[in-house]
Amino acid sequence: MERDADVERPVGSPAAGVVHRLAQRHETLATVESLTGGLLATSIVEIAGVSKIYRGGLVVYATDLKAALAGVPADLLAERGPVDPDVAAALAEGGRQRCGADWGLATTGVAGPEPQDGKPVGLVYVAVAGPNGGEVRELDLNGGREHIRSAAVIEALRLLAERIHAADADTDDRAAAAADDAGAAWDGAGTAGAGRR
Repeated sequence: MERDADVERPVGSPAAGVVHRLAQRHETLATVESLTGGLLATSIVEIAGVSKIYRGGLVVYATDLKAALAGVPADLLAERGPVDPDVAAALAEGGRQRCGADWGLATTGVAGPEPQDGKPVGLVYVAVAGPNGGEVRELDLNGGREHIRSAAVIEALRLLAERIHAADADTDDRAAAAADDAGAAWDGAGTAGAGRR
């Protein structure tokens, strides 16, 4: 483990960057975890100043709690099981809605040591839901149970960081377009009045 400001965290963990960026954007985050069982929330709350952005989280290890607490459709869980991209997306959106957050971040998968419902060890889905839509990423992770769970946390945070970056780019594009429109309107007004004296 790498030490950062007297706190141990996995090498490459983007938790601090995510917390900082969300604070700058005045946006909030909620988490919903299955296989990571609270590790994702822990990696977030160890960052100083996190109370400004972190609304809370759900650990829904049991399949029935994914429906009861996180709002995943029961028929989806019955048809596909808990390790599924659409379930991951529903977990992220459910956490976002139930916790009243701008962003929801979720993990589900098989950490091992045995396969689950025909799904191999290391198959993990991380998902984000936010103001600019959502995304699910499938991971094929190797190693033992602890490594798979830690890697899932890192990849979930990386996905969130990418989506925040995309939201920043959308905001910048809209601001540039608005500035161009304002400039064009100003030029038109100036030209229209140029012949009057």
